[in-house]
Amino acid sequence: MYPKEVEKVLLKVQKPGRYVGGEPHSVVKKREEVDVRFAFCFPDVYEVGMSHLGIKILYGAINQVPYFWCERVFAPWIDMEHQMVEKNLPLYALESGDPVKDFDFIGFTLQYELSYTNILNMLKLAGLPLRSDDRPDLFNIVVAGGPCACNPEPLADFFDIFFLGDGEEVDLEVMELYRQCKREGTSKQEFLRRAAQIEGVYVPSLYDVEYNYDGTIKKYTPKEGAPATVCKRVVNDMDKAYFPESFPVPLVEVIHDRISVEVLRGCIRGCRFCQAGFLYRPFREKSMETIDRQCRALCESTGYDEISLSSLSTSDYSDLNGLLDYLHRWTEKEKVSLSLPSLRVDNFSPELMERVNSVRKSGLTFAPEAGSQRMRDVINKNVTEEELLHTVNVAFTEGWTRIKLYFMIGLPTETLEDVLAILELGKKVVDAFYANKEKPKGKAVEVSLSAAAFVPKPFTPFQWFGQDTMELLREKQRELKAGNRSRRVSVSYHGAETSFLEAVFARGDRRLCTVLEKAVEQGFHFDSWDECFDFDRWRALFELCGLDPAFYANRTRSFNEVLPWDHLDYGIRKEFLIEECKLAYEGRTTPNCREKCSGCGAACFKGGLCVEKR
Repeated sequence: MYPKEVEKVLLKVQKPGRYVGGEPHSVVKKREEVDVRFAFCFPDVYEVGMSHLGIKILYGAINQVPYFWCERVFAPWIDMEHQMVEKNLPLYALESGDPVKDFDFIGFTLQYELSYTNILNMLKLAGLPLRSDDRPDLFNIVVAGGPCACNPEPLADFFDIFFLGDGEEVDLEVMELYRQCKREGTSKQEFLRRAAQIEGVYVPSLYDVEYNYDGTIKKYTPKEGAPATVCKRVVNDMDKAYFPESFPVPLVEVIHDRISVEVLRGCIRGCRFCQAGFLYRPFREKSMETIDRQCRALCESTGYDEISLSSLSTSDYSDLNGLLDYLHRWTEKEKVSLSLPSLRVDNFSPELMERVNSVRKSGLTFAPEAGSQRMRDVINKNVTEEELLHTVNVAFTEGWTRIKLYFMIGLPTETLEDVLAILELGKKVVDAFYANKEKPKGKAVEVSLSAAAFVPKPFTPFQWFGQDTMELLREKQRELKAGNRSRRVSVSYHGAETSFLEAVFARGDRRLCTVLEKAVEQGFHFDSWDECFDFDRWRALFELCGLDPAFYANRTRSFNEVLPWDHLDYGIRKEFLIEECKLAYEGRTTPNCREKCSGCGAACFKGGLCVEKR
């Protein structure tokens, strides 16, 4: 529960429920009965963090161990941060109200690059030194995991440990090692040396980096027995993987106010722009029985009446209709609705929608990603215009009148003609509505086109590609907006500046640590929020540090350049990514993993679809 000093400021902030804790099913233990305390820090506001499935899984996994205690910490919004600084209140955990600096582990999830300033700002609010070297004791071990841990180098100077891959098991192993070292009275350095031997653990301080004269990386050198390459951790059997039967139920409305149950991990598709599709290989499903049991348990414990069947691509579950029928044995009777967060153009059907009773007739969302077939082949989307038009016609016949389509601009080899093809596709969807004789009577169609700027990411076939300059992206955005002549089509796009900064930190190296450190000194935070993002200040900061951000974002790399993440192994062969990059430039596609194994390398984990196909 929150400290008494906090009570005095709650009436001065928006949504005080963010800061008080005390939710049903939050875990409170006796301090004297706990050996290791873990502060799970989500670097965004409560409503965002409490919608994240990962925090619920790891919170439960750690707390099921009697002598471990995991508590939650969220970034205070601007008004609360102001009060905390003014009243000298340290950042605290929701379960106990204890300051974060009282914890053995301070753990962050790295979900998106623009949260990096929030991470360091939370350490600052906790009263902790930012740099790992300035925390010499076996205490306040700062760790992180999540998708952005695949290139942790821009944060390397601040963290003691990064977890690569699935965290359910490796987190507990490191905490157990810490408990042992604590009892033995060993040093922090000895703990880190021993932790580095655990699969999935990267200790950045045990690797020296050298640079070439042109600013590129010459080599990484491990020391003190650290492995030359750090392999990610994988949980192969999803039926045996830990999943919570309850979780703290928020007292304020959160972004996704429902149950999320993970039905599979990984993706079969191989879209060349999609980092998650490669990071989370191999493709692993849960059985219907396991999903059913987990859904029942969470409904009973939390009281929610909506279940989101969550994954990167839920519609790729091997028997989705069968799964929905299996769940309907009790969900219909209990008036529990089912939702699918990700629908694909090529497997949308009336039969599927009949089973998903929570999808309202108000709107459907699909992601063709590119307007022209040429570009969809370049990115390996494997969706045709005919499939999209068939899908929207099915939707119109079933009563839908609003369609939202997601695209990217700035993709490799893209021309202005490819950009304008987005508008043409939107117009064809409108035409399909009016040509459909079974469309809803007396209603007009609305087609929304949303275009995000492409960001090249590590461990994808496009990791070498230089992002379009901001000027070129803005030009494409202007053409897209100006070219729209239809009253039934609306166009929106994501800011070029934030996408540029995202690319800088996605492909950056350790020299960016200085930039982030100075950013926090100058009060940068919540850079993913429009209210706080100030690109001019960022530009001035890079100039102050003597670094050119375009070197990281806009520069195309050669295949033989040493990349900042080359010493980290996510099971995807670099040779495979090079082959896929070359195929992209040739406009040739690769079949999905169910159709044919492409030899990406994920079979090394000896689990999931890679084994089943053999």
